[in-house]
Amino acid sequence: MRPALTILDPGFAATIQDRGRVGWQRFGVPVSGALDPEALAAANILVGNAPGSATIEAMGAGLRLRVDADSATLALAGCAAPFRIESAGTVLSASPLRGVTVHRGDVLRFPPPKNGAVYYIAAAGGFDIPPVLGSRSTYARASLGGIEGRTLRAGDAIPLLREAAPVAPTLLLDASFEAPRSIRVMRGPNADYFTERAFEALAGAPYTVSPASDRMGLRFKGEALDRLNSEEIPSQGTTAGALQVPPDGQPILLLADRQTTGGYPRIATVIGADIAAAGRLAPGMAVRFIEVGREEALAALKARAEWLAALPSRLRAAPQDALTSERLLGENLIGGVTAGEM
Repeated sequence: MRPALTILDPGFAATIQDRGRVGWQRFGVPVSGALDPEALAAANILVGNAPGSATIEAMGAGLRLRVDADSATLALAGCAAPFRIESAGTVLSASPLRGVTVHRGDVLRFPPPKNGAVYYIAAAGGFDIPPVLGSRSTYARASLGGIEGRTLRAGDAIPLLREAAPVAPTLLLDASFEAPRSIRVMRGPNADYFTERAFEALAGAPYTVSPASDRMGLRFKGEALDRLNSEEIPSQGTTAGALQVPPDGQPILLLADRQTTGGYPRIATVIGADIAAAGRLAPGMAVRFIEVGREEALAALKARAEWLAALPSRLRAAPQDALTSERLLGENLIGGVTAGEM
C-alpha cells in the first residue's frame, strides 16, 4: 500500500488546494487555490515544505483521517481548533500551528473551524498528486486537479511522498489566523456606476455573509448599493477581491474559484493585504468595509508580505513531551467529549 492519508469522513467540504493556477485565467481557466494563502503557507512552513505546496483545505465540521504510512509529520493552520488523535487505545489532543508526528493506524478527528471558515493540513514532503496546468488545486466545476477534480470523499487515499516522517524537532509557530471584523477596500474600476450614497452605505454599516456563499464568492446581506447607471458593463476580467454588485444591490466578493470574466459592475476591490483574511469569513459573520487610498493599500501590502516572509523565523522547538502530557485514556473526558463520542 502506498503511504497515504485516508479519508474516513470528509466532513462538510474538503479539497486539495495549493497556490492555484496562476497564468491561465486568460485562457478561461479559474485560478482556484487556497482561500487563505497565508494559512496555507504557515501549515507548509511548519513541516518544511515550500509555502505554496498542496494541502488539504477543510471547511466546516466532521473531517476524519486515518494514517496509512509508517509515520508522517502533519501541521494544522488557519481558523482551526485543537484536533484529536486516536492512537493505540489512547486519545491525544494536538494544537494548531505545531508540527505533529503521527503513526500508522492513528485516526485524526477535526472539530469545526474556530473564528472563521477554513483550515489547512500539510504533510511533510507533500502529497503525491499530479499537477494539472501547473497546480494540484481542485476546481470542482471543471473537474481539474486534486483527487479526480472533486471534493474529497470517504475512502479517498491521498498519497504521501514519504513512507515515514523524517527525524526533526517538533515546531511551534507564533502566528494567528482569524476572520476579520473589517476589510479595507479601494474604489473599484466601475465606481462611476454607483451613487455617492452607495459608497456611504458600503462604509456605513456591517454586511453579513450569506449561507449562499461558496469558494467562488461571498454573498453579503446589508443595505442595497444604489446604482447611478442601470446598464450592465461589457464582460471584463475578474480579480480576487473584486466586490461586484448584481441588480439586487447586494455585493458579492469574488474568491479563489471566481469566474474568469464577469459583467456586474465592481464598486470596490479588497486590497491585496486583506484578501487572505477575507477568505476566512464564514456564513453568519459580519464585516465592515473601510475605504482606503492607494498609498495606504501599497504600504499594507508591503507590510503583509514582510510578515509572511518572516514566518520561518517565528518557528521554535516544542517540548518533546508536549503531546505525551496531553495523553488521556480512551474513556476520559477531553474537553467534555469522550473518546467514544468523537
